[in-house]
Amino acid sequence: MASQTVTTREPASPVTAGFNWARFFTYVALIIGAAIAIIPFLATISISLMNLTEATSQTFIPSTPQWGNYIEAWQEADFSEFFFNSLIIALITVAGEVTFGVLAAYAFARMEFPGKSLLFGLFLATLTLPQAITWVPNFLTVSWLGKVTPFQWIDNWPALTVPFMASAFGIFLLRQFFQQIPDELWDSAQIDGASHLRYLLQIVVPLSKAPILILGLFGFLGSWDSLAWPILVTRSLEWRPISYGLQSFLQEAGSFVHLQMAGAIITILPILVLYFFTQRQFIEAMTRSGLKG
Repeated sequence: MASQTVTTREPASPVTAGFNWARFFTYVALIIGAAIAIIPFLATISISLMNLTEATSQTFIPSTPQWGNYIEAWQEADFSEFFFNSLIIALITVAGEVTFGVLAAYAFARMEFPGKSLLFGLFLATLTLPQAITWVPNFLTVSWLGKVTPFQWIDNWPALTVPFMASAFGIFLLRQFFQQIPDELWDSAQIDGASHLRYLLQIVVPLSKAPILILGLFGFLGSWDSLAWPILVTRSLEWRPISYGLQSFLQEAGSFVHLQMAGAIITILPILVLYFFTQRQFIEAMTRSGLKG
């Protein structure tokens, strides 16, 4: 029998396999985007720790961190009152947004009723409206409610929270997630005699912690950053939020750039802390496409 020579081909090394230009440019674009986002934030922190001379010069890093700038900014701007106002407003808004968002999203996702598709389509259409367009009708509504209800709406917490307890984006987010829950769970719950409310509270909500947490995070962020609407519906400082306090402080601080930056850091600090503790759930909700099993 003639001898046969078997030849094997060596696998190509990663170096000779060809350079992945698409991945390279993707990483370059991501690095540039990250730098554009983080450099202004780092510059704000750096300036907030400088003295006035360093803040008005071309110094990039403070020689000695001035931690007292934060205390001085807090006292000068009277942030304590505005901070408490924003916290109360944000918590009430988030509680209402999560409650009504979960109920509405479940109805659109798991229940059948006349005009469901049309109503949901009209509801989603509100996402295309600029927020400023809703200010006038919302203002007229809360003004009228203040006259027909036994408690005050204008210059009080109801006007600052109730108009934002129904988020179209939040309901859409939860509806998409609720629809991906297997129907077999609902069938099993019906066999056990569970109603829609019991199924929602005992099955759907525990499985949807990540998107519900994201809805709460976005609601808190939107409420904390709100400025134009609180100014429109409040006449005194009693219920004005920290965003108004920061705006007033930026005007009063004048050329004290280091104190202005310290005030800005104080304002965004709760958002950073909240995201730090919820980043895992945030990433999970943004990347998870549904239940697998």
